[in-house]
Parts: sequence; C-alpha cells; structure tokens
Amino acid sequence: MTKVPLPLKVNGSDYYVEIEPHRTLLDVLREDLGFTGTKESCREGECGVCTVSLDNKTINSCLLPAVAARGKEIITVEGIAASEELHPIQKAFVDCHGLQCGFCTPGFIMSAKALLDENENPTEEEIRSYLAGNLCRCTGYNGIVDAVKQAASELRKLNKV
Repeated sequence: MTKVPLPLKVNGSDYYVEIEPHRTLLDVLREDLGFTGTKESCREGECGVCTVSLDNKTINSCLLPAVAARGKEIITVEGIAASEELHPIQKAFVDCHGLQCGFCTPGFIMSAKALLDENENPTEEEIRSYLAGNLCRCTGYNGIVDAVKQAASELRKLNKV
C-alpha cells in the first residue's frame, strides 16, 4: 500500500511519519511515535481509554484516521504536565485512589482535563456526566470523581496566584 507523508504536532513537538492512509491516530501515536500512555481497548469509541486532545477537544483516537490530525494540535497524557512533576490532575488521581490497574487512567485524566479547562468548579453530577464516555473496570468511580474534585480545587488555587 502507498504511504502518505504526515506531519504531526504532538505535545508541542513536530513529528513527521509516512503511514498507510487507513491507520488510526491511536496506532500512529503508540507504534510510530512511542506515546504509549494512550491505550487501546475497544477500538469502537466506547471506553474512552484512547482519549487524547485534538485542538482542545477530546476525541477517541481509535476512531480517527491519523491523516485527519494533520495541522492540528494533539495532546496526550504525556503532554499535560509542564515539567517532570505530575500535573495536579495526575497527582489527584494518585492521592484519591482514582486508579488501580491504571489502564483506563490516561483517558480519564485527559477527559478530566478537558472538563476542568471548560469548568473550573464542576458539580459531582457534572463530573459524572462529563466522564460518562470513560469506562473503568477496577476502581468504581468514587475515587475518580474525588480526584477530579481535588484537582479542580487545586487548579483554582494555582490560577488565583
């Protein structure tokens, strides 16, 4: 099959790959670029494990042809922290036991970040509704919701400084 050139901007850095046009963004991120924080599970857009940000909107990267990401800003879970320290959302997931096996965690973190970018003080109902596209088989959701609440509080404090 003929390959197509694909320049991508991921986590603020420019990349160039040549891919078969049918490949998904998920596959290119993981296999070609090494961003393995973005996970594969259902390949149907039902579980949220592969969630990334594309031009500041969350998407299921398992459904998007990689060529559709040309010229767009892609952020993966590896790109949300500004330094070696955990982002406040990542830290809150640890502090609030919002993860067990961790497989679904990157997708939840990316969705939580999108929510908190839109709404700095969501209610529990808003958190649960926003995260409804992400599934976890281990923790139950109370620790995840608590983590988003804690992250919201911490981010509000940081933004007021």
